Amino acid sequence: MQIGVFNQTSYDLQKELEELKKLLENVSEDEKLGNGEFNVIIVGNEEIKDLNNKYRGIDKVTDVISFALEDDKTLKLDNYRLLGDIYICLERAKEQAISYGHSFKRELSFLAVHGLLHLLGYDHMNKDDEKIMFQKQEEVLSRYGIER
Repeated sequence: MQIGVFNQTSYDLQKELEELKKLLENVSEDEKLGNGEFNVIIVGNEEIKDLNNKYRGIDKVTDVISFALEDDKTLKLDNYRLLGDIYICLERAKEQAISYGHSFKRELSFLAVHGLLHLLGYDHMNKDDEKIMFQKQEEVLSRYGIER
């Protein structure tokens, strides 16, 4: 699985994003995602707000948005998974890390895994699906020692 990790903010996140990419590579291998690709893009408040408004009709900042390309059946490729893009808001991730009382690494990892699970078809629109998705997130993060 090819994973692109891009920082579109002015902050130096090289170390954090290298660690995040390694985590996502390990998760992809463990989950047997196979041959394909997805991207993680770190953005600021304004960009995530614009994306949230344009694609979800919600005019406010959010922490993570995923655009799952496998939902579009016209993009199916033989033996290759084009999963999509995960946008993470840097400022919101930092705020939430402080608010929840855990590290920035934990919050960034949580948001990336959350986004990846959305790309893989998980959702939390009802209580049953939410329980399944959030349990999966915690299993993945715990496996790599990324605890609260």
